Amino acid sequence: MMVSTAAAGPDPLAPTAPSLRRRMACWLYEGMLMFGVVFIAGYLFGTLSQTRNAMDNRLGLQAFLFVIFGIYFTWFWSKGQTLAMKTWNIRVVGLDGQAISQPRALLRYVCSWIWFLPPLAAVAPFALPVGETMVILLGWVAVWALLSRFHPQRQFWHDALAGTRLVGSLPLSR
Repeated sequence: MMVSTAAAGPDPLAPTAPSLRRRMACWLYEGMLMFGVVFIAGYLFGTLSQTRNAMDNRLGLQAFLFVIFGIYFTWFWSKGQTLAMKTWNIRVVGLDGQAISQPRALLRYVCSWIWFLPPLAAVAPFALPVGETMVILLGWVAVWALLSRFHPQRQFWHDALAGTRLVGSLPLSR
């Protein structure tokens, strides 16, 4: 007996992710947009803490930015898209294809630090120059991005850990 899959169509809950090139372009654009967030948050932190030198309160500023980034990404991911994701027509959804909750978005944010923490922790004891640290960091980012090729749906592994997926979305009509 042969079952027809033409009527059912492709499984909407198991699409592959947008292309790696598109996701990385979105990632780079997101990084550029984060400069504005860092600028405003840094100004706010410096004003509220009366920090006069950029090296004073450096750990406090880093912790503050970690929280601000968490708020930014958790808020927008729970709505489905950041500005960069809207530009590149990418949406973050749960495994069921629905919008993710704020706790799930927060889990995704924490898991997404796998992009940066392992190489930074590896170079910290060696006090390497900034150039060498950047080469190691960018090498890790490239490896981490390419590892998505081994996921069955080509998702980033932090999405798999958080129970989320990136999917293509149609642009909104204007």
